[in-house]
Amino acid sequence: MSTDQFLIGLEMDVAYPEFQVSLTLLSSTQLKFEIKDGPFARAEIVAIQVVPLGNGMFAVSWQENSGASVVNVQDYDRGVVHSYATLPDGRFLRMKGAMTVTRSAQKASDERPQRNKALVLEAMTSLFQAHDASAVDRLYAADYIQHNPDIPQGRDALRTLVAGMSKEVYYEPGMMVAEGDLVAIHGRIRGWAEAPQVVVDLFRIEDGRLAEHWDVLQDEAPVRASGSVPMFDPREGQRLPR
Repeated sequence: MSTDQFLIGLEMDVAYPEFQVSLTLLSSTQLKFEIKDGPFARAEIVAIQVVPLGNGMFAVSWQENSGASVVNVQDYDRGVVHSYATLPDGRFLRMKGAMTVTRSAQKASDERPQRNKALVLEAMTSLFQAHDASAVDRLYAADYIQHNPDIPQGRDALRTLVAGMSKEVYYEPGMMVAEGDLVAIHGRIRGWAEAPQVVVDLFRIEDGRLAEHWDVLQDEAPVRASGSVPMFDPREGQRLPR
């Protein structure tokens, strides 16, 4: 992640407990802020330094004409801004505010789908190829929700399932689709049932971990109709942009 991903042109309102501020990201070196009401009311264009922190977060710092120094941690994945300000009189403020985007950036820069697809792929291959039960704690949320009626709820149950899984179980990933905090992966699993099954798994990601899961499974059937194609092709994921 680099400053090339900084959302230049984006305008947002940030609602802190004591006041609201409007921010405009003019460039990777300039920002405009406007506080319309309250004791801090003013507007100013300031020189900024931007440091990418990864996972949709940037540290943005500046000094105002009044002498106040501000550091914002702008978290676009979660839609919040953590602000740390030292005022001219020496007071130090720590604030957290929800951001509302009022104008989109000049170019899209949402890395969540790619990160989330990588997370899902790691989880499916760690559990259902490598049979690594220890990966459950690392990749799944503590309050993980399971919608498969044949699998008990929770992360502990999933860990137990993987630890006792037959060596015959093997998962092949195919194409993946991701948007926002959701990822769908199409694949084939052998050894789970008597016949190989083609499955679509849908995950919801929260705070960088798998938080919720749905799936639909179907026994794999051979091609019967002339000119038709197989239900699953391991190469199908390679034909789509990652």
